[in-house]
Amino acid sequence: MKVNGQHTRSIWVEPDGETVAVIDQTVLPHRFVTLRLTTLDDAAHAIRSMQVRGAPLIGATAAYGVALALRADASDEALERAYGTLIATRPTAINLKWALDEMTAAVRNRPRAERVAAAYRRAAEICDEDVAINQAIGRHGLKLIEAVAAKKLPGERVNVLTHCNAGWLATVDFGTATAPIYLAHDRGLPVHVWVDETRPRNQGASLTAWELGQHGVPHTVIPDNTGGHLMQHGLVDLAIVGTDRVTANGDVCNKIGTYLKALAAKDNGVPFYVALPSPTIDFTVADGLKDIPIEQRAAEEVTTITGVTADGRIETVRVVPEGSEVANYGFDVTPARLVTGLITERGVIAATREALAQAFAERATAAE
Repeated sequence: MKVNGQHTRSIWVEPDGETVAVIDQTVLPHRFVTLRLTTLDDAAHAIRSMQVRGAPLIGATAAYGVALALRADASDEALERAYGTLIATRPTAINLKWALDEMTAAVRNRPRAERVAAAYRRAAEICDEDVAINQAIGRHGLKLIEAVAAKKLPGERVNVLTHCNAGWLATVDFGTATAPIYLAHDRGLPVHVWVDETRPRNQGASLTAWELGQHGVPHTVIPDNTGGHLMQHGLVDLAIVGTDRVTANGDVCNKIGTYLKALAAKDNGVPFYVALPSPTIDFTVADGLKDIPIEQRAAEEVTTITGVTADGRIETVRVVPEGSEVANYGFDVTPARLVTGLITERGVIAATREALAQAFAERATAAE
């Protein structure tokens, strides 16, 4: 995708062939800063602190984290230590575990002298696979936008509601929920995006809006609780969100607030789609409400807010009274019954156990 008109991925290897670079998402949209990761601890910190975030990008960063760890020590003990360190950084996104398992399989039975090269190679493949998957998601999701546009008057815009950031910043490139939007925009369709701010970290307001703006896609940032009102007044044609984990029966775990959007969409007859790469499917989990661990994050994310002052300084201020208790659940689960369809690299499928197992039979069988 584009940053200041230049194609940019969210993660890459520097010319030295060893250092991994990422975009520091904690300072967007006010500053564009890249970070250099040279150690396992650097990669773990980037994931834990949300300098990188989004399930696919977390997986890609963890993959390179293993490579960085093995560059320092290629032993079995170091591999196990890297796995344990990285798996503990974010408990909800299943792509993290998937990527670590892929990296372990790629290097475990190799001689130590070959492990570093094999690790970097597999991490690069994971990144390239993510890009190809997201491009396919874009092609399949485009058909949904085209179908809505075909029923509109010439030039009348298609309104898509998003939640959180499932754009290219959350992946390696193109994004999941945004991939169809970018493709529609590039093909000249009059698409417009309602961008949920997504409290408490404001990933919609700070990240989705920023990347849509960089690409020239018309969009409007809205408070989180506005979506239902827009749906009631016919101002949303379809909702497309991402996900951090989808269960074997189609339950969807995504950023907190997604469930409420799905309820509003159901009540107002608005199609509610979830865009996901297949590594986000967890065939070992059936009941999302019971079995998916929901990350609880620091109270400071709720009690404070960061922005730019009139004189250009970036400042953090407190918005909650001292002494008030805070609950900061990072995700919620949307039951499969509220999901119109899952936009995957293999097509738009129903959010059911049967459809998922049929579309991704090799992964469903491996999980048995």
